[in-house]
Amino acid sequence: MIVTVTLNAAVDKTYYVSGFAAGAVQRVRRQIAEPGGKGNNVAKIVRLLGGEAVATGFAAGGAGAFIEERLAARGIRTGFVRIPGESRTCLNIVDEASGASTELLEEGPTVGDAELAEIKEAVGRLGAQASVVVLSGSLPAGAPAELYADLIGTARSAGARVYLDASGEALALGIQAKPDLIKPNEEELVRLSGRRRLEADHWAEAAVKLHGQGIRQVCATLGRQGAVACMDGTLYRVIAPSVSAVSAVGCGDAFVAGMAYADELGLPAEDRLRMAAAAGAAAAMTDRAGELDPAVYESLLDRVEVLPL
Repeated sequence: MIVTVTLNAAVDKTYYVSGFAAGAVQRVRRQIAEPGGKGNNVAKIVRLLGGEAVATGFAAGGAGAFIEERLAARGIRTGFVRIPGESRTCLNIVDEASGASTELLEEGPTVGDAELAEIKEAVGRLGAQASVVVLSGSLPAGAPAELYADLIGTARSAGARVYLDASGEALALGIQAKPDLIKPNEEELVRLSGRRRLEADHWAEAAVKLHGQGIRQVCATLGRQGAVACMDGTLYRVIAPSVSAVSAVGCGDAFVAGMAYADELGLPAEDRLRMAAAAGAAAAMTDRAGELDPAVYESLLDRVEVLPL
């Protein structure tokens, strides 16, 4: 099974309006509420691909209960650490007239030493049953920047392979713990390279440099440009199929889910990358993070190009 860890879980709400304007009364034409947070998105995609997922992390209050209930309704087992306060809500207001969106992101509850000890115990316990543990997203208030590095050690000691999809200092410190896979986007790849910008012909070089720091699999997702990956010393360029994209939100999470599930199935590197890219492309064709049509995903698999460099 695949365990996902979402330390700053959220309820993702989307309001659809027509002609949004600040300071005016708006009529919501329709709305969506779903469990959010990058790890939860990964769990949802793994389940849609046919895999078994267990979601853990921090959950608080009524919003936390909503997250757990909605994940369970999808067939995802949950093992969240309950903490005081209220899990955050992330509100996205979509103006259907212009296509513009406005996001309002709450901070979420603060964690302390007791909560940190509990999540380490949960990751160790669940990691002992897992093939892959996926650590994704931002850290909650009160968490030290090295928390992901600590959890990588915990999950690896339990016998699981560990994927990290984070940003900023949490990613940089996490890399020092040598997870089995990282998935930086273009912005994160530039930051990790130590440069102000990277031209396309330097993407592979940056991935190889990260691989040289002890990361077995470096998969840099580059939006419409596909991905560049260094998998156990072999470089690949991944060209995703052209699709009618609706939203790019959550596509990286779908990529990670595809990689993790393919890893659990024991597939070779090229097939893992093919599944990941097809999942990311299929996710782009929906308006919700953590969603894809399995039939569309299947139709895209043969259209993904994985080219050894």
